[in-house]
Amino acid sequence: MCRVSVHGNNATAASPAIAPGADEINVAAFAKELGQELRARGLDPRVTRHIPAMDAPYFQAGLAGYSDAAMRIIARRHGCPLAVTEALLDRMLLGGGRGFDKADLQLLAEAIPSSSEDQPLLGQIIGSDPDEMAAAALKMIEQAARGDKVYRAMAYPEGQGPTSTDPRWKGHATDSAGSSGAADAADAADACEDDCTPASLLALANQQPPEQYDPRAVTLPARPSARSGASRGTHSANAISSAGATVNALQTASASPATATTNGPGLTYASIDVNLACPVKKIDRKSRGGHWLREPQGALEILKAVRQAVPAHVPCTVKLRRAYDDTPEMARNFEVIFVGAYELGYAFATVHARTVEQKYIGPSRWTFLKDLCERHGDKPVFGSGDVWNVHDIFRMIAYTGVSAVSVARGCIGNPWIFHQARQMLAGDAPTLPTIAQQRAVLHEHFALSVALNGEQNAGRMMRKFGIKFAQHHPQREQVQHAFIAVSALDSWKHVLDEWYAG
Repeated sequence: MCRVSVHGNNATAASPAIAPGADEINVAAFAKELGQELRARGLDPRVTRHIPAMDAPYFQAGLAGYSDAAMRIIARRHGCPLAVTEALLDRMLLGGGRGFDKADLQLLAEAIPSSSEDQPLLGQIIGSDPDEMAAAALKMIEQAARGDKVYRAMAYPEGQGPTSTDPRWKGHATDSAGSSGAADAADAADACEDDCTPASLLALANQQPPEQYDPRAVTLPARPSARSGASRGTHSANAISSAGATVNALQTASASPATATTNGPGLTYASIDVNLACPVKKIDRKSRGGHWLREPQGALEILKAVRQAVPAHVPCTVKLRRAYDDTPEMARNFEVIFVGAYELGYAFATVHARTVEQKYIGPSRWTFLKDLCERHGDKPVFGSGDVWNVHDIFRMIAYTGVSAVSVARGCIGNPWIFHQARQMLAGDAPTLPTIAQQRAVLHEHFALSVALNGEQNAGRMMRKFGIKFAQHHPQREQVQHAFIAVSALDSWKHVLDEWYAG
């Protein structure tokens, strides 16, 4: 998780983006007119062609340490039409055991029966090698139907995982199964989106897959029941070699009728979203996320590998920052990756209007998004950066021309931003949540988190959510410190009884 201070070295407090003239926009009038257009013609058809259920021009971003299913479901219940998982590390997804749990939608459905609400959902992945990214993306879409060994064989030729001497892994040793153990487990917790909670409060509280390989043409083996003592599958496969060999052993997998297919019914992701944006230093050092804005050809290799591996009917999307830094060379790099993604068949790009070097320091540049949309009017672009309240959603759309807005820090502890956006599209003034409404959501969110994470883990997680939710309370500081003491459901209820009794 990106733990940064509002006033520290990693992020600055909420402030407007660089957007000359944006303050002159009549946001309410624009939102009302946009709502009328949506009711008459629907959302941008270039978007709904890939994600039909998306009916509004905004969504919840992937936020490490925050946007688990509990947060996403609460957002959905307040009008969020689309959500993104936090960035999931490809090597963790391939490692087997519990490494895949965050991406396992069946386990989610077992924990939270109402998780069917959490659709459409974009599964975001992050990594450093095309083969690993491709295999992990396919595993997410197929929900591990083939078994762990098969997906690892796709990523690691001849059964060999990455080694400490392989320069692709930046010297981080791994085990023979292809999982990088504790080091990558720490990375998974650190990969990334923005969190501007004050540190004082937080302290308290490059190979291609084969051209001819078509995963849709293969009958899949039956999937073992969730959390059984056995692995997810025991079928082996020949590796995808650098020369482009096919996965022959898949053809001799279990002869029993398949219980899951890439085109059949069941829980899966609406899209695979490739993260080439994360600015965390640890991620950058290991050639992940925003690092690839320095190496556009490597970025395109990853994008191509993922697009080839994922079935054609499943859209792929990409998350970018506007450049690695403000040099002309990095501006050209962005353009190469941005244009290349669409040429490779990516449905859309979400572009954060800060550089990787900026992290979360200083304002984003909506002027960049405006120019990008004007120069590439044939391409749907989603915008991100400095969306702090509901008015910023529509101000960004009106100013830049983006097709949709990614809401990140502005929705932590504030699911009402999505309800307010619906109100403004209907031509109504946005309303603030009452104390009773805040209490109901706080109770509901904690209950979902307990079901998903267990009471002890939920107690720890919900402290930081409580800090964010407290911004709506008239006695903000006192409520924040009350939430810091939360450790279980009883103490959470005590805070609600003391501060939200009204």
